[in-house]
Amino acid sequence: MTSNPVTVTVAYRVTPGRAADFHSWGWALLGATARQPGFLGGGVLVDGGAEWHVVYRFASEGSALAWEKSPSREQWDARLEGVAREAERRRVPGARAWFDAQTLTPAPPAPPSKWKLWFVNMSAVFPPVLLFNLTVLPYLGDLNALFRTLLLCLCVTALVTWILMPRLQRFFRKWLYPSLQALRGRHKRRAT
Repeated sequence: MTSNPVTVTVAYRVTPGRAADFHSWGWALLGATARQPGFLGGGVLVDGGAEWHVVYRFASEGSALAWEKSPSREQWDARLEGVAREAERRRVPGARAWFDAQTLTPAPPAPPSKWKLWFVNMSAVFPPVLLFNLTVLPYLGDLNALFRTLLLCLCVTALVTWILMPRLQRFFRKWLYPSLQALRGRHKRRAT
């Protein structure tokens, strides 16, 4: 095997009801490809729907191009008429690069459930409201209820936003986002 193999994956959209024909065609194509110089292997993959993939690997870019531009390959493509049509072609040098190119970015973690958010918010809001009611409001009894409430909201909101909530979110992070923690844990284990 050379140090610069190339992997080619070709996606096909299969005509409804013609999946068996495409399956036969794909494996027959790979049989013909196997007789070409530099062929290293391949397969036919289905993603469960109308899209199928034919993957093959050659020892070099030149041997892959020679096969793809050959009259034999053109004949194989002509046999596909009415069965499927090519949707996409990807060529990646080396095995590692091909697998890296196929790696999907993980989906962002799901937001925490509402009751967990409620609990963290109550943990942040209740203590300063209680403290404000016990220590400050008795001295503001003569003040209009609208201004007392406004003062309470301004003080508590500032305290919760800049001091309490960031600390509580860090403290409850593993509880709020367990899937993210599990993902990070797997990543750390793999890296070691």
